[in-house]
Amino acid sequence: MLIATWNVNSIRTRLSQVEDFLDEIQPDLLCLQETKVENKLFPKTAFEKKDYNVNIFGQKAYNGVALISRLPLEDVREGMQGELGEDSSSNYFDQQKRVISALIDGIRVINLYVPNGASLNSEKYTYKLKWLASLKKYLKSQSKREEPLCVLGDFNIALEEKDIYKKDRFNNGIMASKSERESLKSILDESQLEDVFRIFEQSSGHWSWWDYRSGSWQRDEGWRIDHIYLSTELIANSKSCLIYKKARGNPQPSDHAPVLLDINWPPLELEDPYFL
Repeated sequence: MLIATWNVNSIRTRLSQVEDFLDEIQPDLLCLQETKVENKLFPKTAFEKKDYNVNIFGQKAYNGVALISRLPLEDVREGMQGELGEDSSSNYFDQQKRVISALIDGIRVINLYVPNGASLNSEKYTYKLKWLASLKKYLKSQSKREEPLCVLGDFNIALEEKDIYKKDRFNNGIMASKSERESLKSILDESQLEDVFRIFEQSSGHWSWWDYRSGSWQRDEGWRIDHIYLSTELIANSKSCLIYKKARGNPQPSDHAPVLLDINWPPLELEDPYFL
């Protein structure tokens, strides 16, 4: 199974790029973030013509997440209320459309667009930390379902120093602050999730986001802030995880590149004792 995650920074602006990506890569599931369009205006027909199913949790001009799948999706859940019920915090945070999940071949895929936070002294940063605290409760509740778990998307956090092209310049700033990193690490520990990209690539120099400003793309001055986190049984069946950097070189590109996960799922069941 091939799963992709991509912050497209407006699906209507980059529809043709997403269509080309589907034609070339042919993922079984594409998880989009920052679609920036309400549900009724999402270009579903373009994907349905390619035999993809579409599930959307959209918002006018901002945020928005979507699942584009060749395989049937079951138990699609919008926002965090699927796990937190009528919890007041989930109602509050779901006003911004940032979370959508579904079952695909028994895997619970949770597609996230984590708030950016703007700056450390802003209300948006406080909101981001509170949002992450709610996400921790959400994933803790989800983990009780005993479904294999794939949590992916734009996290707007460089978890390690090697996830930034110039760590000394940006460490302890927005997207790399101690509080953001500790919040995400706590979420991963509590949910027993692992960064699958780091299973296959331990070195620095692999980025998923390049700022539009200051020629960051041309100088390859990027960050790795788009992640895929897996539960133990999925880690064991993962074949590869890579960043599809080519997409960032498109004309009028998103500032993010897709991240691809290839996983052996459903896993082969070898019943012959010869293979055991």
